[in-house]
Amino acid sequence: MAQPHKDPQPTKKRQPRGLPILHEDKDILVVAKPSGLLTIGTDREKSRTAHYLLNDYVRKGDPKSRNRVYVVHRLDKDTSGILIFAKSEQAKKYLQEHWEDTDKHYLAIVHGRLTPKEGEITSYLTENAAQKVYSTPDPAKGKLSRTAYKVLRENKGLSLVDIHLLTGRKHQIRVHFAEKGHPVAGDKKYGNTPLACKHLALHARSISFIHPYSGKEMSFDLGMPEEFVRLLGK
Repeated sequence: MAQPHKDPQPTKKRQPRGLPILHEDKDILVVAKPSGLLTIGTDREKSRTAHYLLNDYVRKGDPKSRNRVYVVHRLDKDTSGILIFAKSEQAKKYLQEHWEDTDKHYLAIVHGRLTPKEGEITSYLTENAAQKVYSTPDPAKGKLSRTAYKVLRENKGLSLVDIHLLTGRKHQIRVHFAEKGHPVAGDKKYGNTPLACKHLALHARSISFIHPYSGKEMSFDLGMPEEFVRLLGK
């Protein structure tokens, strides 16, 4: 006797709320993180994180399930964009070991007009006791950090910049542009200009990497957020 056709609805219901899944297979999960959501938990916030939501999602509501996701990399709470999680320790290890070969592009709206319009910002970044990151002239004290950029558009005293992240240090993009005198719009921590927008105008737009098991190149591109379009005007 033919089995009754199962309604696919429950899987749709189990999508993590407010965290769109761009790709899922047995090894990895690729999601679009909204601004305002932590990647992983802190002392103060344990459950409103991408990590928690995806753990709950892969466990399909069963707290006894041994399924879990592994953090490969992070985005700042206020940065939106593409996040990759692994579904096994081996996949996580592979992705992290090949992280330098992973191609990552961000979009940012920064204050002012940059000169030159294309270039690379390089410095040694370190962090103080107040968890503020800054550049140091001493290579022994900081980590080499490289940010390549290209201005795409200028309007209303703001610049839309494509950023090719060559190293991935904490707050790297925000610090590099702030120290250049062009803080990211909406940056309350490193900006010293009136806020042009409520949210930090920094978006992890695209990523290309080699899949840990198939060996195929995977590429994802979210394009430009609506808020950026509104901010820059037509």
